[in-house]
Amino acid sequence: MLWSLIKIIAFVVAVTALTFGATMLMDVEGGATIGVAGKEITLSTLEMVFALVALAVTVWLGLKFLVFLVAAFKFLNGDETAISRYFDRNRERKGYEALSEGMMALASGEGHLAMTKATRADKYLKQPQLTNLLTAQAAEMTGDRRKAEETYKKLLQDDRTRFVGVRGIMKQKLSEGDTETAFALAQKAFALKPKHEETQDVLLRLQADKADWAGARQTLGAKLKAGYLPRDVHKRRDAVLALSEAREILDGGKTIEAREAAVEANRLSPDLIPAAIMAARSYISDGNARYATRVLTKTWNAQPHPDIATAFAEIVPDENPEQRIKRFRTLTKSTAEHPETKMLLAELHIAAEDFPAAKRALGDLNDKEPTARSLTLMAAIERGEGAEDSVVRGWLTRALTAPRGPQWICDNCQHIHPKWAPTCGNCGSFDTLSWKNAPTEEVAMPSGTEMLPLIVGQDAPQELPTEIAITDADVVEPEK
Repeated sequence: MLWSLIKIIAFVVAVTALTFGATMLMDVEGGATIGVAGKEITLSTLEMVFALVALAVTVWLGLKFLVFLVAAFKFLNGDETAISRYFDRNRERKGYEALSEGMMALASGEGHLAMTKATRADKYLKQPQLTNLLTAQAAEMTGDRRKAEETYKKLLQDDRTRFVGVRGIMKQKLSEGDTETAFALAQKAFALKPKHEETQDVLLRLQADKADWAGARQTLGAKLKAGYLPRDVHKRRDAVLALSEAREILDGGKTIEAREAAVEANRLSPDLIPAAIMAARSYISDGNARYATRVLTKTWNAQPHPDIATAFAEIVPDENPEQRIKRFRTLTKSTAEHPETKMLLAELHIAAEDFPAAKRALGDLNDKEPTARSLTLMAAIERGEGAEDSVVRGWLTRALTAPRGPQWICDNCQHIHPKWAPTCGNCGSFDTLSWKNAPTEEVAMPSGTEMLPLIVGQDAPQELPTEIAITDADVVEPEK
């Protein structure tokens, strides 16, 4: 509607300008006299202008007619396509002009103008592999999804444009939330162009969402072969996929296959904490404590984590607190200054009721890097040493507003997860969860996930208050 109004206004302005110009020329005195064959023709100023315009048009038409005569001469001399090429050349020129104008309009964000130019280009060029693509993209820009999908389907009919059509429909289905159809189309697009990076990424994400771990590993291998993925990154992500595959196999009751997959995941990426824990537990169930110790120690040295300590305790579940402290020296000797190591040793000494040693293990952690867990441990130590209730409550009060400490956080969207997963539950990114402190710490309540895990075992101090020894699925509650 607006474009039509603009054209009407432009027409009125042009007519007004021409009328005004003609009136001005009529008022100009003088003219020109032309003598031809003894005859004189006198022209006014306005007539001279019209004569010049007519002469220019005549010359232009004459040149066009001359080119046509040349084409006709070639046709008469045996060139059967000379005349058709003459007319086609004009059509192609108009078509390519419309096509270029449509591409410029598309780049400028003028969807409706791009649609108009695409229709004009299609009329003159007869090259749907070019004009259909412009039409589809212009239709998407204007929000005409039906037109865009119809045009993409036309592109499927030509081998040269089939991939573009499949990719276009795939992106539409993704935006509509139809992941089933998008997954099938992504597989088709990958088969047509296995080296196309965007298609690889889309297929990999959809395979991860559908837990198609074997297929995702194949796609990841294709990214490596195409050179889109560094070898070390591929190794890490392949380990994540192998771990996810192992979990699925374990859920299916196939413990032997799951054990092999978990060991493979740990071999690919020894610093992947969930893989190390799963591999270690597979060794424990197989009675191979030495291999389990080796796996967990290597991963702990790369990044200490409370779940590693829990798995390490499972190697010898029936030992007493003193024996456990001695055995854990193998795990902690290389990371004595790490906060996780200090809290782990404090928990071990609390279990052994050696509260002065637990306080020494914490050191100055609560002054430099206090967390809800370290402050709650200090409350447990104070209670074990017989401090007054007000002192214990003071430490617990500080714990209520202290940072949580390291958590599983997505590097892409900073979403916090309660446990590790191969993909972010918020943004869907693959292999982006890291064990680290949140960028902006929130007010945290002490959680049982961090408090006195399985390493405390069955010998926790009986006087330890229940508000300190909060436990969950990963924590053994102290005996009452």
